[in-house]
Amino acid sequence: MARECELSGVKPTIGNIVSHSNVKTKRRFMPNLVNVTLRSEALDRAFPMRIAAKTLRTIDKLGGLDGYLAKVRDDKLSPKALKIKRDIEKKAEAEGEAA
Repeated sequence: MARECELSGVKPTIGNIVSHSNVKTKRRFMPNLVNVTLRSEALDRAFPMRIAAKTLRTIDKLGGLDGYLAKVRDDKLSPKALKIKRDIEKKAEAEGEAA
């Protein structure tokens, strides 16, 4: 399983450990990934995902999974999240035509 957030695309970054003598050793900064189940209001379904903790805070700020997916760019999303976004857009379009 890749160490990547399914929604924001956050991946491990590379940096240095700097000792007291200023010796630099390479290291990796891992994202804080958590397993959560997010609920879509539009689709009335729950989706299990592995996302970064900072993405979870952003989802809360933007009003849930639907609000977050509406604002995020498509190139940052995983194929699973992109399918959810497309399904939400189709459902909103179908409700718009029915009204």
